[in-house]
Amino acid sequence: ILTITVPVLLCVAFFTLAERQVMASMQRRVGPNVSGFNGLLQCFYDGLKLGVKEPILPDTAASGAFSAAPMISFVLSQISFCGLFISDAAFQGLVLMALSSLGVYGVMLAG
Repeated sequence: ILTITVPVLLCVAFFTLAERQVMASMQRRVGPNVSGFNGLLQCFYDGLKLGVKEPILPDTAASGAFSAAPMISFVLSQISFCGLFISDAAFQGLVLMALSSLGVYGVMLAG
């Protein structure tokens, strides 16, 4: 799993850096070049900032349900995508509709 996940995350990070540099050149300004050589460390700083960002939890929310809500929505969307590969077309539509309707629970738990 790590042999697939880590290269994909690194590619996304460096594509984001390339996008920022292209956008900066289109707007005739200096791009991300402060951190590291030509801004190469900016990707890692963004990942670090995302990892240590303080989660916001409302006072009246149930912490377990509030934290599990995004995971529930994500898992149900992935299972729905896997349901597309069922060979029987009628059953495929039924499974897709049933799993799509369960995605509402993630939104409801998040508040």
